[in-house]
Amino acid sequence: MRRHFNVSLAVLVPLILGGVAALAVLCAGFLPQFFPGLRKAGDAMVPALAAGLSVAAVSATFVLLALRPIRRLLATAPPGLRQASAPDGPPLGEFDRLELVAGQMAEVLGKLDARALFPEMVGESRIMRGFFSQLLKVAATDATVLLLGESGTGKELAAQSIHAKSGRAAGPFVAVNCAAIPDGLLESELFGHEKGAFTGAVARKIGRFEQAAGGTLFLDEIGDMPLDTQAKILRVLETRRCERVGGSRSVALDARIVAATHRDLPSMIRQGEFREDLFHRLNVFPLRVPSLRERREDIPLLAERFLEVLRPGATLSVEALQRLVASPWPGNVRELKNAIERAVVLAGNGDDVSRHLCGGVGGGPDRAGAAGEPGSLDDRLAFYEKTLIEAALARTGGVQSRAAVLLGIKERSLWHRVKKLAIDPAVFKDSGE
Repeated sequence: MRRHFNVSLAVLVPLILGGVAALAVLCAGFLPQFFPGLRKAGDAMVPALAAGLSVAAVSATFVLLALRPIRRLLATAPPGLRQASAPDGPPLGEFDRLELVAGQMAEVLGKLDARALFPEMVGESRIMRGFFSQLLKVAATDATVLLLGESGTGKELAAQSIHAKSGRAAGPFVAVNCAAIPDGLLESELFGHEKGAFTGAVARKIGRFEQAAGGTLFLDEIGDMPLDTQAKILRVLETRRCERVGGSRSVALDARIVAATHRDLPSMIRQGEFREDLFHRLNVFPLRVPSLRERREDIPLLAERFLEVLRPGATLSVEALQRLVASPWPGNVRELKNAIERAVVLAGNGDDVSRHLCGGVGGGPDRAGAAGEPGSLDDRLAFYEKTLIEAALARTGGVQSRAAVLLGIKERSLWHRVKKLAIDPAVFKDSGE
């Protein structure tokens, strides 16, 4: 039977330092016998080596002192971290555990940064922290941004964050929903009009492009803009000038453009519903806002945030949170917010919000078998278990030892569950923080 030994850092470091120093003393004593020319140099080296030994001893002492808080940190780590081991291998050594602690500390710091830099956008998952990193990079420039993603993911909040982190933060943030304005009024709304330009134009109106001077213009649902207006928008983006409807004077514009859509613009281009040249003009820095299904570990945070606003001090049961995490959420964050608000309304002043939430997720009193969720109890339990494990793996980048810590189970148990549920941890591996 093969034995495994885990050498302590407290033993290994002094041994290495002492061994190096001893080797240097031996070389200083023996080399002059074989190389007489080194005798004088050897005499001079003895005091230096003595000083070196002193430095090595002091260094080892400092290392031992420095290891004490780290060892205490390891001793107080979660049980899953202290007992983590490979599926068929020995327990983790001190080096491995120290690496896990460092990784968890880096993850906590990343979450704190996300919470401090983007307080309005709740998200501490790995995919959202990567998204926040991209937001910060592009916010520092004046590049045009195209936000892509499903409805309800928070594209307007992302646009507001880009504006708030940019050099134009002191300027206005002007939002236009291109789908909500009738075709005949969109041009006037964007570029403004002169008095008497058309029936009802009783005074000059400043368009949204001019209103956003020195700030950011957010063109939401750009995929729903009519083709003739798209051509005019393209011209404005190229020249940075526009003319008000009914006017003849060109107006200089100074607004950063952020556009958003939930539509498949390349497909619309192939069908002749969207201009390809405008797409390339807007697609300078594309950013896809993650759907709620891709960041399930953020669902409890979002639910608690919404609940705190609607009913301060209220909490959700573990069962309710598990149901929320397992839901498919086709409406994304908007649907989750509506579900929380609906549960608060049904609960009234004294009832438990969780009871109404569990029965109303997804827009119906009974969702058994809906949207791909299994109907039998065993299938449901397997569905919830797989969802929670996948969320933990997504949070840790596919590292099973860290996912086991988050789930509060041993890594051997997680390994068997992953195999039983046919989960591929490699799918969740990425470049890290």
